[in-house]
Amino acid sequence: MREHAGPAFVDLQVNGFAGVDYNAAEVTTAQIAESFAAMEATGVGLCLPTIITSTTAHFAACARRILDTRHPIVAGLHMEGPYISPEDGFRGAHPLACVTEACVDDFRRRQDAADGRIRLLTLAAEVPGALAVIEAAVDMGVRVALGHTHATAAQIADAVSAGATLSTHLGNGCPAVLPRHPNVIWDQLADDALHASLIVDGHHLPASTVRAMVRAKTPERCLLVTDAIMAAGAPPGPYRLAGLDVVCSEDGRVAAPGSATLAGSALTMPRAVGLATAWTTLDVGVVWAMASTQPARYIGLEPRGHTRVRWSDDGGRVLEVAFSPTKP
Repeated sequence: MREHAGPAFVDLQVNGFAGVDYNAAEVTTAQIAESFAAMEATGVGLCLPTIITSTTAHFAACARRILDTRHPIVAGLHMEGPYISPEDGFRGAHPLACVTEACVDDFRRRQDAADGRIRLLTLAAEVPGALAVIEAAVDMGVRVALGHTHATAAQIADAVSAGATLSTHLGNGCPAVLPRHPNVIWDQLADDALHASLIVDGHHLPASTVRAMVRAKTPERCLLVTDAIMAAGAPPGPYRLAGLDVVCSEDGRVAAPGSATLAGSALTMPRAVGLATAWTTLDVGVVWAMASTQPARYIGLEPRGHTRVRWSDDGGRVLEVAFSPTKP
């Protein structure tokens, strides 16, 4: 058995949890608050509830329901899309009908609707208007990430110059088959100005890829995220993500029925830390920081609370989690 304790986890990308979809029109503020309590029980002290590609009006309604919980776990919002690639594969599970060019006025409307609480924006570097939105977002104090992007090396470099500092779920949000080189993964992996968020669940990235990416980026520039949907913290079965029917299999893989395209995950942060520790052979304290202090500081905060986790010897099974909202 393995055990470690430290600052509580900080998840910068979570679309839902414990049977609640933060992108659903029918969800209530009370249900969202209950899901936050369930997330705390997995050791998460802070998170960025993530609203994916949608209309401005739908984004505003989702943001209001989340923020009205006034739950201390909410460190802000992650706006993922709609300024992303419309191409199949790169778009992932995001609805094509709502994908749009980047627009500073639209982003300002969304930020106003969210009471200025958008803390992280994911967009594609190549979409028209992207550089202007990156610069405007940075001026507002928002961190900007590249994701669901089919950008060239030059476009990625321009986005970094404009203020982008993160690659969202690097190695995902792109087709299964890419040119050997160059490609959008290599170009982001090689840029030391970009941190990388990684989904370590055994489905989004194989162990060897996680190990190579962490070595290339260095652990200090890697952040663990779950990209969880409502299936996380819930049994396998049928679920929804922003109106899309998905199925969570017994092994935790989440995808639309009959599709090879992943649609978020059923991952929890303790499992991500356990797997990443086993796969990278790094000290558990180093990996723990990738899931706690490093993502917190990336968004300008300190972790909230304290977490202790026990795993099986191989790190694959989470045996016990204890969370306290205060330091020990």
